[in-house]
Amino acid sequence: MRGLICGPKLAACGMVLSIWGVIMLAMLGIFFSIHSAVLIEDVPVTEDDMKDPNPQKIYDLYNKVGYNCFIAAVIYMLFGAFSCCQMRLNKQKEYLVH
Repeated sequence: MRGLICGPKLAACGMVLSIWGVIMLAMLGIFFSIHSAVLIEDVPVTEDDMKDPNPQKIYDLYNKVGYNCFIAAVIYMLFGAFSCCQMRLNKQKEYLVH
C-alpha cells in the first residue's frame, strides 16, 4: 500500500510516545515560562549571571528554554500525526481484499 511505512504496533507505540511527549514538554514549557525556581538547574546560567542584581537575563534564559520546549512539543505533535496516519493506513490495509 502506498505511504505505508511502519506496522500497526510501531504506529501505536509512536502515538502513545507522542502524546506523552507533548504533555510533558508542554508542561515543562509552561513551568519555564513562569520562571519556576525548581528548574533553575536546567537553565544555562553562568556564575556572572547569578551575581548580576538585575534578574532579567535569567528570566530571558528561562523564556528561551521554555520556547525550546514548546518547539519540541510541536515536533512531537507532528510525529503523532504521522503515527496516526500510519495507524489509519494499517486499518485500511486490513479491509482491502486482494
